[in-house]
Amino acid sequence: MDSRVSTLAGRLLDGLRKVVVGQEDAVFAILLALFGEGHVLIEGVPGTAKTLLVRALALLVGADFRRIQFTPDLMPSDVVGTTVFNPQSGQFSTRKGPIFANLVLADEINRTPPKTQAALLEGMEERQVTIDGVSFPLPEPFMVCATQNPVEYEGTYPLPEAQIDRFMVKTGTSYPAPDQELELLARSAQGFDARYLERAGVQAVASAGDVVLARREVRTVHVAESLRHYIYDIVASTRTQGEISLGASPRAGLHLLVAAQAAAAMDGRDFATPDDVKTAAPSVIAHRLIVRPEAEVEGVNASQVLQRILDSVPVPKDIGPAQQPAHTPASPSS
Repeated sequence: MDSRVSTLAGRLLDGLRKVVVGQEDAVFAILLALFGEGHVLIEGVPGTAKTLLVRALALLVGADFRRIQFTPDLMPSDVVGTTVFNPQSGQFSTRKGPIFANLVLADEINRTPPKTQAALLEGMEERQVTIDGVSFPLPEPFMVCATQNPVEYEGTYPLPEAQIDRFMVKTGTSYPAPDQELELLARSAQGFDARYLERAGVQAVASAGDVVLARREVRTVHVAESLRHYIYDIVASTRTQGEISLGASPRAGLHLLVAAQAAAAMDGRDFATPDDVKTAAPSVIAHRLIVRPEAEVEGVNASQVLQRILDSVPVPKDIGPAQQPAHTPASPSS
């Protein structure tokens, strides 16, 4: 069935493909976060369309967009804002920071100290920020898209676990396949310039209000009791693996449930399936797991452990209404 979410997702995919070649996993993950009312952390080497993807999404949804370039000297007040004194009036006034936007790009978030990274925590979790003791609500919808470079460690500050846990999904961008990179060169030869997305035909296909309504529709997607137990079993299993020193939090389970709802809605269904959970789990769970050093030395990573869990946890059969499809739903990213 068609729904508000699946229709909008199709339009966004069409728009993103006008400027982003490949990177299907990253595109799917950022749409999960958009419709699931979450935040996304994008990791990738320079020049692999991280910033381009976020800029294009902001333009497509008609969002108020702000970009914050995180640097070692960035202060928390540069993110949330501060109070300033007007000597002429003798009064203080509030100067709001760039976090007051629908879509905030935190570019190279790991290049700023933890104190400034933490300035995002309240906004990401509570959709409000506090400036000199006064709380201010953030606009609706609100979404943080953060990027980081995995290959440069000098002058960087790893994100603390509390910060990482606030990101509903983490995804990555990689070098494109040969045919995709040749397509990039062909587009450039034809005049495409990533600085001018409008010239490539990227224009708003929705409004901030449409995103809010789509998010509400996502939360109406049916999640059977057996599927909720399935989600719990996956999350709980991450806490009993010998290679893992820190498993997934209860927040991870909540995020996985909503992500499964979003995946189902993007596929035009009003109920979630185990396939939706399995499709969303790598983006939602893996980045929250901390592998023990001795396991890392042996080449074990969080994604491998998670895949083993997904392969071993029993899949429920009674997952939803009687009108469930006879075929396995295709991934929205395909």
